[in-house]
Amino acid sequence: MLLIAAVLVLTALPARAADVVVGGDLAPQGTFPWLVRLSMGCGGTLIAPKVVLTAGHCVKGTGRDKSIEVTAGVTDLKSAEKITARSVKVIRAADFVGETKGDDWAVVKLDQKLDLPTLELAGETVPDGPYTIMGWGLTSEYAEKQERRLRYATVPVVADAVCAKAYEKADVELVEDESICAGRKGVDTCQGDSGGPMVAEADGEWVQVGIVSWGLGCARENYPGVYTQVGTFREAIQKAVHKLT
Repeated sequence: MLLIAAVLVLTALPARAADVVVGGDLAPQGTFPWLVRLSMGCGGTLIAPKVVLTAGHCVKGTGRDKSIEVTAGVTDLKSAEKITARSVKVIRAADFVGETKGDDWAVVKLDQKLDLPTLELAGETVPDGPYTIMGWGLTSEYAEKQERRLRYATVPVVADAVCAKAYEKADVELVEDESICAGRKGVDTCQGDSGGPMVAEADGEWVQVGIVSWGLGCARENYPGVYTQVGTFREAIQKAVHKLT
């Protein structure tokens, strides 16, 4: 995907966790102001003034955690205008086992409120694609380092049945009711994009429909990126946010 979807390292699949959007364009400063970068090499979104939503595989688990530095408010990670904060607590989905098994989400409480816009979560009914992906991850499967400047792209939805059949060939079962597959030839998220959002416009506002989760390589033909379906977990995510605020 063009998104920053990070490709996690899977036993059967080439790693894709923590890379930049393949085939994307540079995002101007001020674009996607709710997007943040996490120091372990993942993306995330500000969904409350002190809470970031990311992928479950990006964090160590539920509990106190002061190890994550958050960079926000900029598209260039080295900009002097960047805002930084630190994690204090994490809640990861209780049923998370691994990226390909579903429940790949977590929320991170920050040590301070960020004076930035927050991103709304999509419900069970989401706008039709194409969707927008973004991140600071690798710009190709074989790139040597992640990006300092944000990239974004648009990708169409890939039907669950088509996506599931493709990944069967790699001996990975798609958890269809918890996932959204998206991507097109030459455009995908990659390592370093994990935890970042897939978004859509609804009534002139952005809503988050997916979280970069996993995939086979980056932008490989017939292997779309796989995203955690936010609407499936919206209530659980909101309850976790309430516990942190």
